[in-house]
Amino acid sequence: MNEDAEPQSGYTSPPPGAPVKELRFRLPDLPQVRQFAEDEARGAGMAEEAVGDFVIAVNEVATNAVTHGSDRAFLRTWLVNGDLVVAVHDEGVWKPGPLPGAVGGMGLWVARLLSSDLTLRAGGDGSTVIMRFPGKE
Repeated sequence: MNEDAEPQSGYTSPPPGAPVKELRFRLPDLPQVRQFAEDEARGAGMAEEAVGDFVIAVNEVATNAVTHGSDRAFLRTWLVNGDLVVAVHDEGVWKPGPLPGAVGGMGLWVARLLSSDLTLRAGGDGSTVIMRFPGKE
């Protein structure tokens, strides 16, 4: 995971002219977030056996955004060279974790294991997690 570092060029924001899909959500909307993620993965041609992991990673980061960040968040998806990139943003303040012995707080760790690349950008305007996943089989 790259904390406060730039990921590979082109992954922090969509390339010029690339179609971007966006979903704004709150805690009760997490089922819609999971459905949106599943639809995006399939639309990108992601291998069927990878779709579940993608949905888990997106759900973990989205859940963190609306439980630890702020009550509203949004996610955006776009394609870069066939890879599916998803960015989840909230306006909260970054709080590192989990503490040793914690029962929860493993969402970013899980997302990092499931994605090809994960970058965390935290600052005065909130937190953004950007993840990349292989798209077409």
